[in-house]
Amino acid sequence: MENNNFSFEIEKLGECKIPSPMSGILFNRDDESLLYHSRLEDIKKLLSQGKTLPSMELAGPRGKIYFDPSKLKCGIVTCGGLCPGLNDVIRAIVLSLNYHYGVKTVFGFPFGYEGLTHRYSQTPVELTIPLVSRIHEIGGTILGSSRGPQDISEMVDTLERMSIGILFTIGGDGTLRGAQAISEEIKKRNLKIGVIGIPKTIDNDISFVQKSFGFETAVSEARRVTYSAHSEAEGARNGIGLVKLMGRDSGFIAAYAVLADNQVNFCLIPEAPFKLETFLHALKERLAKRGHAVIVAAEGAGQNLMKETMEQDASGNIRHNDIGIFLRDHIKDFFSQQGIEINLKYIDPSYTIRSVPANAHDSAFCLLLGQNAVHAGMTGRTNMMVSVWNNEATYVPISLAVSQRKKIDPEGWLWRSVLTSTGQPKKLL
Repeated sequence: MENNNFSFEIEKLGECKIPSPMSGILFNRDDESLLYHSRLEDIKKLLSQGKTLPSMELAGPRGKIYFDPSKLKCGIVTCGGLCPGLNDVIRAIVLSLNYHYGVKTVFGFPFGYEGLTHRYSQTPVELTIPLVSRIHEIGGTILGSSRGPQDISEMVDTLERMSIGILFTIGGDGTLRGAQAISEEIKKRNLKIGVIGIPKTIDNDISFVQKSFGFETAVSEARRVTYSAHSEAEGARNGIGLVKLMGRDSGFIAAYAVLADNQVNFCLIPEAPFKLETFLHALKERLAKRGHAVIVAAEGAGQNLMKETMEQDASGNIRHNDIGIFLRDHIKDFFSQQGIEINLKYIDPSYTIRSVPANAHDSAFCLLLGQNAVHAGMTGRTNMMVSVWNNEATYVPISLAVSQRKKIDPEGWLWRSVLTSTGQPKKLL
């Protein structure tokens, strides 16, 4: 992020006066922080300009807390699309509240923010230890999910009526914006309710988060698909394996799936525009040299090549045209006109990938995110999300997290590595 004039200061509901019930652990101090910049040249530049180095507050338990655990009730919502690890995070929050702090009452609100409004008649689910004990073994979310905004006033009414002290919101950019709006309404009413976000995006596109949960599982599952696409392509004359992966605005899954399986020959992402004709001729050259090819396209790639759509989903995102179908049809037409026989197999595993259980690394990551979300909530922090930066758990204001989408730098190391792996032309323009 080029603009360095941002603050990582976290909002608090008030002073922490209650001794933490946790014992036998090392507590973090409030003044412990982590530098945002890690490159020496960036740090030198800021210091030479007389600027303060931006730093993130370190996450973790504190010696004193804000809420009285014996009187506290908490709520959890999961919003947006499915993602590996949702149940792991729910479970981690419930277990940490119960075993670390003695909080016994935790409600899950069904189908995201819908569950906080009266118009859908959703009954909150009490999340007990027996109920959540094995939910991490299955994919999806036991609470259900939904997209789209709901009436902020109604949602805060529900929190106030149920005496909820902390609301944990698990979701992506739209969910975090909703959490921010809820926090602002709570502040207007002068209520003491904390709102803690846990960033969930399978696309890994939330700013100020090194990596989001479920991403690593998604890349692992995507590699299985690219393996299959390569086998199909290699087993046929002029075989082409075409795989569409998730990535509405950011191509991280496609890029890392390619690095995980360097048998892929073309990677198409939203951040690197291409011309259809240039790509098709490069594909023709590949087939002439090697007799087969594997293509990975992120769902948001090549949208400029298709008729623009103004349709939006419930979260307000523009509905993208299907780049997979578009490429499939144009590849077939191109080679037909060239008089070249091809064998093309098209695979779209998106819904399969996002609904699987988290792998071991993501499960551990979800546990840490859930625990640190609880530590933040119990100390009265609000309007913030938990994060990981330079492999350290941190806290980030929601306002910063939603300030812009994280994207691949077309001139950065990641995309250069992808180009080196695939051997595709640097520019397909």
